[in-house]
Parts: sequence; C-alpha cells; structure tokens
Amino acid sequence: MSDTIRLDGRVLYLSQDPAVIEAQLAGDNFTRASAGPLRDNVSTDEITPVTVMLTYDERLGQYPYVGFKAGERLPIGRNAVKDGGFQVTVAGKRYGKGSSRESSPLAELSAGIRLIVAESFERIYQQNCDNIGILTTTDFSVLERLIDGETVPIDEFLKGRDALTQQIIRSGGLLAYSKFADWPAPRVREMANAANAANVNATEPKTLVEKIIERHLHPGIESAQRGDGVFIAADWRFSHDYFTGMCAHLMHRAFGKPAPLHAPDHIIAFQDHLVLASQSIPHVRDGLLPGVANLMEGHTSFSRDYPVRSHGALDNSPGSEGICHALMAEQYALPGQVACGTDSHTPHSGALGCLAFGAGATEIANSWVTGYVRCKVPETLRIEIDGALRDGVTAKDVVLHLLQMDAIRSGGAIGLVFEYGGAAVRAMSIDERATLTNMVAELGGFTGIVEPDERTVAFLKERRGVYFALENWMKSDPGATYRDTIRIDATAIEPMLARPGDPGNGVPAPQLEQDVAIDIAYGGSCTAGKREDFDFYHEVLRWGVEQGMRVPEGTRLFLQFGTMAVRAYCESQGYLPVFERAGVTLVMPGCGSCANCGPGQSANANEVTISAINRNFPGRSGPGNVWLASPYTVAASALAGKISTFEQLKRARG
Repeated sequence: MSDTIRLDGRVLYLSQDPAVIEAQLAGDNFTRASAGPLRDNVSTDEITPVTVMLTYDERLGQYPYVGFKAGERLPIGRNAVKDGGFQVTVAGKRYGKGSSRESSPLAELSAGIRLIVAESFERIYQQNCDNIGILTTTDFSVLERLIDGETVPIDEFLKGRDALTQQIIRSGGLLAYSKFADWPAPRVREMANAANAANVNATEPKTLVEKIIERHLHPGIESAQRGDGVFIAADWRFSHDYFTGMCAHLMHRAFGKPAPLHAPDHIIAFQDHLVLASQSIPHVRDGLLPGVANLMEGHTSFSRDYPVRSHGALDNSPGSEGICHALMAEQYALPGQVACGTDSHTPHSGALGCLAFGAGATEIANSWVTGYVRCKVPETLRIEIDGALRDGVTAKDVVLHLLQMDAIRSGGAIGLVFEYGGAAVRAMSIDERATLTNMVAELGGFTGIVEPDERTVAFLKERRGVYFALENWMKSDPGATYRDTIRIDATAIEPMLARPGDPGNGVPAPQLEQDVAIDIAYGGSCTAGKREDFDFYHEVLRWGVEQGMRVPEGTRLFLQFGTMAVRAYCESQGYLPVFERAGVTLVMPGCGSCANCGPGQSANANEVTISAINRNFPGRSGPGNVWLASPYTVAASALAGKISTFEQLKRARG
C-alpha cells in the first residue's frame, strides 16, 4: 500500500436525513456540519443486503448501501456510489455491525471507496477492511486534512492498531502479508498451560480465553499481552454456502490451485444459508435463483475438490442437515479448542467453553492453508448473573436486557470477550448458554464463553457420545483481569422485546403501551432452533391446544428446526402432533427467513413479525417490521394474534 494517502474523489456522508443523501448523489458536496447527524449502527445488512450477495468478485461494486435506511427511505440505488465518484464514506457509531460478510467492504472497495471514517467500528467489519486494503479511522481530523488537500502519511491510519495489524495494512492486506510469512505446523503449548494451570511461574492470573490463546499461539510468538495482535492455531475452520466460493476464489488467487490445505479433515463446509432460496419471496420474484446457483457451485466445487468435511442439503425436501453453528456444538467443538467460521454467530460454541469467533472470507481462506487465524488478545467483560430467572424468562431475555443497556448500545463492549457466570448461568442448559454466546455478535463483542462444567460434560456424553474429562486449567484464574464486571439480578429480568430496527431497541414486554397486532411469528435460527427452544414452543402451544386455541386466521406461525437432530428430538418427544393442532408451519433446517431467504419472511412493508432470531436490522427478514423476543413470547404472541408474553396470555384466558 502507498505510504501516503490523498483525496482524489468525493466524500459520502451517511446522514440521517435522506434529502442530504439524495443531494450528494445528485452532485452536491457537504461538510460534516452541513450533513447533519450521521447514522449510527449502519449494519452490513444495509451495506450489502443478502439479495445482492450473489457474487464474490468486483461486481459487488454496483451495490454498496442499497439497503441503507435514512428516515423511512432507501435513498441509495444500484451504481450510485460508483457513478458518484465517492472515495470516502463517513458515518457515526458502530459502523459495520451485524454479519461478518466480507461482501460489504468488498462492495465498497469495488465501488471506489478507499477510506471509511466513523466514530467507532465493529470488530469483524474493521478487520475485513484491513484484510482487503480499505483504510479506516475514527479520527475525524484526518478527514479534514484530506479535504483541505493535504497528503496524509499512512501512519495516521495505523494509530492505535496493534503491531501485527499495522504490518498487514502496510502490506495491502492479509493475503499479501501471508505469502511472505512463516507458517510452522501448529502445536498446543502443553508446558505453558501446565505452568499456568498450577499458577507457577505465571506472570499474572489469566482468563479462560487468555489461556486458550496462549496454548494456541503461533510458535514464532513467545508470549502475548492483552491488545497484541497474534496468529493462533485453529482446531476447526468452517465456511457456509454464502462464502465458501469467495474463500476458495481468494485462496486460489493467493496460493494457486490446488491449494495446499492444512489439516483438511478439520475444515468444514456447511450448506445452510441458501438451501431454502426456492421458497424465498425476493429470490424467486426477482430472478435471483441463478445467482444462488452460482454461489452454490462455488461451495460444492470446493467440497468436491478437497477432502474436507461437508454438511449438505436434504435429499427429499428443501432444507439442510443443520445450521452451521448448531452443528458445530452438536458434533465438533470441544472445551479449550479454537473454532473460527465465516459468520458472526460463530461464538455459539463458546457455550461449551471453547474460543469460537467469526471472521471474514480472506481470514478463513488464509486459515485453510496455514492453519492459523488472526485475532487480538482481547480484554474480557465479566457478566455475573446472580439469582434465578423467573419462570418464562430465558437466556434470550437476558441478552435483550443487556442489549438495551447504554454501555452496550454505545459500543462500549466492542471487541471484548463476554465471559458469562453466576448462579443463573450455572443453572442453564448448554442450549440456553449457547443463546448467550451466540448473540455476542449483536452485543458487539469478540466472543462469548461459559466455563465448562459438569453440565458441559453431560451434554457431550448425552448428545455426542463423547466422554470428556475437564482439565484444571479450563477456567479463569482467581484475580484475572477484567475490563469491567456487569452484575445482573436474574430475578429482576422480565420477558423482553426489541422494537424494530435494531436488537438494542429493548423494552420489557409488560411495559408495551399498546397492542401490536402481528402477521407472522417465527421461531428458529441458530439462536432459537435448539432442543430447549422447542421445549419452550411446545410448552406454550400445548397449553394453548388444551385451552382450545390455535393460531388465528391472519397470523402465521413458522417453527424451523436448527438441525435434523432437533427435528428427531421433537418427534421422539411427541411434539409434532401438538404443533399440527396449533396450526404451525414446520420448516426444515436452514437459515431461512433469518437471512431473508425462506419461509417466515415478510412480503411487504406493512407486515409485522415477532421473531426469536438474533437481529432485526432493516430488511433482515423482509421489508416488514420485526420485533425480537424469546421463544415463549413468540409462541404466545402467535396464539394471541398480537404481541403477548405467555403470562399475559394465560391471564387473558383466565
């Protein structure tokens, strides 16, 4: 990359005012002051909606920001950024939140954007920018210098970044750096672990994640401190059908074809995100299925050409063997391991006590060949949940409670580990713990983790037939350093909702001031398609059926299994006849409407959905408004035809 940067194009301010956006696209230039308040929380769903992610090359340059919402409008159309000659994008807080899709910065880069200036960035998005050569900064004075015509040294864009990231940025991206780096065979540092486990000769007490990182460090790194950029050996590396083709394309371009994969039996290709596209309203209506086939061919050809593990589509009906995160917990991840994948909800497996985190396509492509993945040794936020949750209050309510806290909404937890503990967490099943760690993606953290215990051992034995012995080191040391500790009284948490637009728009359900009629209720996704989630759906629906209730006309309830093993569990428990009597539409495993690609999505902007999925950014599950809630509240609302908790529903029938 050049040692100096100058402004040769225009600056696009992502204002809250759609008129300002439209004026810029028409040729007018603004300043930060005249642009008015900048949009916060611009998600990757808005930068590149899933319906444009049907290619993995420079053609994405037609589409950046086509899902961007200002006011109630979508002011940026196809080719608008490229045709407008923009070189810099400017936004507010938590830019790039949500999905780990590298399609978003690639679309910006391909449209001519070379620099993003924002008040703060989500971790994965910024790392993806580093990997492909887009510069980022939170220093608005640098922007002013560029606008004034100054040539700015690249050092200005390296401030505050760790030494490894600086090297990658200077190299022009990760793969350019990787080709000249040393990649010895990964190994686990047993001796370092043994010393630390006994706390003998250890420099300081460590958190569980710090211990896992220490055990997996690149051999060329003697030790690492919080804030250091490092490469760590990954026990599992996975991709899904949206990004396998992109990963393979990048890998072949950097390392040749065939590429020399490291430990291919520990690489997994999941076909889950696009398997229901034939039932998706926009994909069918807008003629997008050929593009889906293009992505699918990239995925299947990689699975066919290399001896990797693969989970594919069902033979007899639309659907898959399961959603990648659920299958990782059901079949692969173990306490103390490292798992990385092309999806922001990879921390799901942290419920088992492993270090699991999402990464972009470039990062995964590099890991396939080297066996290593990059991260920064993170700080840890301890979430201590004391007491016992009330009946009908779930892990999903806990996360929605956290999300509405000012410290989280403002981005104060970006890049941190969420280490969950306390009596309420220890009482949770692994399925419920997985909801806590899964939704660290929405909380803005690096990952989530729960110390493995006897519940973890029992889960591995009962679900997977694995007899796992916990080791003494698999816990945080007394006196370990935390950025902060958030203490929550579990008894004070009520059933929660998140109003449309952002998972952080939380409100306790009993405080909802007016009735909200719903058209769609959806239970499923990696977050809410597990066995215990279906226990919750069944508990509500069985009660309703016994009361002579069913889903009323004008409301539809979709329940989607996270994996085929969950479906088998529901069948063995006798749940399916109850679902049928209640008027449920059952959907086979896949990401479906959670990725706006299957049954349960809205068809128009007037429809209202209540959903147990993880995020409700504009356009996420169709054009309608999406409220987030727990499985209990989704099922109760479906029976009521309006947003209702299970407790409220029972009182109304009393």
